[in-house]
Amino acid sequence: MGDKVVAGGIGLADRQRHRAKLRQCLEALARLLEEKRFDRPRNLMGLEIELNLAGADGMPSMVNAEVLERIASGDFQTELGRFNLEVNIVPHRLSGSVLDQLAEELRTTLHYADRKAMEVDSGVVMIGILPTLEDHHLVSANLSADERYAMLNAQVVAARGEHFTIDIEGVERLTCTAESIAPEAACTSVQLHLQVTPGRFAAVWNSAQAVAAAQIAVGANSPFLFGREVWRESRPPLFVQSTDTRPPELTAQGVRPRTWFGERWIDSAYELFEENLRFFPPVLPISADEDPLRVLDEGGVPMLHELTLHNGTVYRWNRPVYGVADGVPHLRVENRVLPAGPTVTDVMANTAFYYGLVRALAEEPRPVWSRLPFAVAADNFDAACRHGIDALLRWPKAGGRGGALERVPAVRLVLEELLPLAAAGLDAWGVEPSDRDRYLGVVEGRCRRRTNGATWQAAAYHRALERGLDRHKALAVTTRRYCELMRTGEPVHTWPAGPGD
Repeated sequence: MGDKVVAGGIGLADRQRHRAKLRQCLEALARLLEEKRFDRPRNLMGLEIELNLAGADGMPSMVNAEVLERIASGDFQTELGRFNLEVNIVPHRLSGSVLDQLAEELRTTLHYADRKAMEVDSGVVMIGILPTLEDHHLVSANLSADERYAMLNAQVVAARGEHFTIDIEGVERLTCTAESIAPEAACTSVQLHLQVTPGRFAAVWNSAQAVAAAQIAVGANSPFLFGREVWRESRPPLFVQSTDTRPPELTAQGVRPRTWFGERWIDSAYELFEENLRFFPPVLPISADEDPLRVLDEGGVPMLHELTLHNGTVYRWNRPVYGVADGVPHLRVENRVLPAGPTVTDVMANTAFYYGLVRALAEEPRPVWSRLPFAVAADNFDAACRHGIDALLRWPKAGGRGGALERVPAVRLVLEELLPLAAAGLDAWGVEPSDRDRYLGVVEGRCRRRTNGATWQAAAYHRALERGLDRHKALAVTTRRYCELMRTGEPVHTWPAGPGD
């Protein structure tokens, strides 16, 4: 069965047919849920990392096609920008020494990719936003050579009807415009997948939403954008603005952006898929030959091509995923909160923190989302993105009654409440205690030193400025030193303070 692109630049009739197909997919999903056809729990986790390519001078390298040709592995694929790659790690069972196993696989895989990139005078960089990226790099000519990216760009630009405005005020203010979605390519992330049963999906998703701010606070790694120091984690505001299909009048009317935190706690995965269809018009007019309802009637399992494709163009920070493996459907929560890097050890520490936390919180008898208003969770996320490890978060007061909240420094919340929960969650998964302690110890170290990737980058940059370098050279030397230390594998809170130290 082949994919078909709806012709004619997707006119009204084509849009109506495509939406009708999406509604059929949604109905098929509802039937699958009702018939309890989903895979049994297997404690499977998955990991994807988006990467940058940069030369020895620290500047972005537009060579992903050449690097992929040399890597010659199905584990790697293109991402939106020509300076991006993505690596996918096969799913693992979340138990035993899985964290150390994943760390070793990642080190081996990334070292190989880095060597291949060096053959074209480039290198692999794990970082949220490459500090040396400038707005002139983020143009449609630097989108990866893939028909789907070109189509996505064309449809989003057409829906927008005017240039994209990037306006972010943080330590400094950045304002610029873009004619394409290319600025989105600046954002490189770690995506953590967890397969869950339909009955547990809501608890896991709600837990992931509740702790997204804490993830950002300890893991921020994107303080620079187009030569300006903005938020400690600048990916979310950039992502919101660079994918925004709403003209200003629709924004003023309260129409939701395609990148969003959400607006409520949920009771089922179906609610998220239904919201995606109700709130967001399709932007990729690609249809498959499959008739999902007929497949169900014949006893088969539909792939739900249109639904999964549409779902991939709504950029939730915790995204619902439908998939089929060996003829059996399954659901996953895809956590898209974290930036890439700084090192494999840091990535695995963030991974341990997340999987431990969601397991513990999802099983609490009095769940945190029953005590934390959703709007507060969204405000926490915003505060963590702005201020990183120095953020103040609102959280249910320990032992409090009646939904009492307190404003607490993120580091104190993590050290006193969330790290013990994460440790208990990893124990519940059956993770090896030595793995648990090693990687959660990295998160503890960041909190005690109040240092993560973002604070290290900012400190290194300001030290370079103090030495008399101009902005451009300070960002370049910071990036080069970051790359040197990244390759040592030592966690970022142990790194020397700045360039040359």
